[in-house]
Amino acid sequence: MGFLDNAKETAEAAAKKVGDAVEDRIDRAKDKIDEMKADADVKKAEAERDAVHAKNDIKEELRDN
Repeated sequence: MGFLDNAKETAEAAAKKVGDAVEDRIDRAKDKIDEMKADADVKKAEAERDAVHAKNDIKEELRDN
């Protein structure tokens, strides 16, 4: 029975390592998704800022004329 117990423990350890690796990959994927969302939010905010600046520049030109 010692051999079977060792095989069972080895299989359980291997399964745990695989499970840990899968969890790690999932966490990395989630982190990458969060990073991409943050980058998109920054680009959106920059575009909105640029649009406001352009609108204000046009208004200023109209006031001067």
